[in-house]
Amino acid sequence: MSELQAMITRFRQLKIVPVIAVDNAEDIIPLGNALADNGLPVAEITFRTECAAEAIKLLREARPDMLVGAGTVINREQVRQAKAAGAQFVVSPGLNPNTVQACQQIDIPIVPGINNPSAVEQALELGIDFVKFFPAEPSGGIPMIKAMLAPYHQLQVMPTGGIGLNNIRDYLAIPQIVACGGSWMVPASLIKAKDWAAIGKLAREASEFVK
Repeated sequence: MSELQAMITRFRQLKIVPVIAVDNAEDIIPLGNALADNGLPVAEITFRTECAAEAIKLLREARPDMLVGAGTVINREQVRQAKAAGAQFVVSPGLNPNTVQACQQIDIPIVPGINNPSAVEQALELGIDFVKFFPAEPSGGIPMIKAMLAPYHQLQVMPTGGIGLNNIRDYLAIPQIVACGGSWMVPASLIKAKDWAAIGKLAREASEFVK
């Protein structure tokens, strides 16, 4: 089984990929523990903050049982940093052929963002059929995904953006949806407050909700 297929299999089991932004790299270990110990041993650590690569490295070392990836990766340099830090996958908000090819050249799975048929065809041309639908709700949500899956039935999709407990089951009911990305269980306010118990409670609630 390829790294990509193993990742997709794990995503399908977990159904949720927490999307995380940390301002202090050292926060990632108690945050990761709060997720992994409550049913969500997976994290997409976004390059929206300066310490993303360091946080990825720390979490990979502290929790080898977790699946740890890099999010909001938008160029080759960030791909290099993600790989060096030990990221097991890359997620990007859009579809940049240079970023995709940079990942393919170093054998790290990438899930690029798409939200229209033209981007889907570009992804398929690059050999990508597992994509992030982003931003999910503003881009039309479930009706848009279903409409795009009609001609592109081979796609596997990870919607992200505007998804929470109110709608995640509806997304996951679509067979081609592998998992949903979300930040509702890792809100910035709780990370800033270092309230790992509250994050753990939200993670447990989320993981139980989608079982």
